[in-house]
Amino acid sequence: MMIVDVLIVAISLALSMPCGGGVIYIMHTKIVIFFYLRKKRVTFAIRKVKCKESENSMRVNPGKILNWMFPNVVWQIDDPEGIYLTFDDGPTPGVTEWILQTLDRYDAKATFFVLGKNVEQYPDLYRMIIERGHKVGNHTYSHQKGLTMSTERYLEDIDLAADMVHSELFRPPYARITRSQVLAVAKRYRIVMWNVLSRDYNRNISPKRCLLGTIRGLKGGDIISLHDSAKSFRNMSYVLPALLRMAREKGLECKILEL
Repeated sequence: MMIVDVLIVAISLALSMPCGGGVIYIMHTKIVIFFYLRKKRVTFAIRKVKCKESENSMRVNPGKILNWMFPNVVWQIDDPEGIYLTFDDGPTPGVTEWILQTLDRYDAKATFFVLGKNVEQYPDLYRMIIERGHKVGNHTYSHQKGLTMSTERYLEDIDLAADMVHSELFRPPYARITRSQVLAVAKRYRIVMWNVLSRDYNRNISPKRCLLGTIRGLKGGDIISLHDSAKSFRNMSYVLPALLRMAREKGLECKILEL
């Protein structure tokens, strides 16, 4: 995507949203475009994010800009002895059970950011996650992109999921959320992002390359983003066992998020 195209999208979003601003991250360029609306004038700031792209996975250090844009957001944990595996978009029949069985083999715990619509459709799988000692978090009801909707509508979708998903944790789908939405959601939830994005959902990345990018630089305090979905299963099912073995070799415990 060309910068000009992104600027056009950003201008349209800024002018159409009452929330006053947002952020667009151009994934393969490490560029972030921040925009906000003040007195009907759109102001932009184009910055590079401190991140390392390795074998098509990504390690992020948000720095001052993203910490300002997304206050009260957790990117990593101050814990040299543990890592935090997270799985988005489930529960998914056939995939969730496999993840749980694999975690059990390594006595590992994880946090599942589930979709309300999937919990509604597969309540037994949702209960299985909790009964196995894992944590759950709200991932909206219908996997909404915050940048494309008002804060009011976004909160309504989160609340719809909250009727079934009882948790103090929230993760925005696609990590696409405006600053005003962050401020509103943070009044009721701890917002959790990640500092290691596996990109297991990207079918253009081979399982081996996905693994190499995910485990390179693995250290205590990492929050690792994986996915509980059919689309991600090919890569995720290759990455997870190897990741768990490496964590064990390094003496790192796989923990649930307790914030």
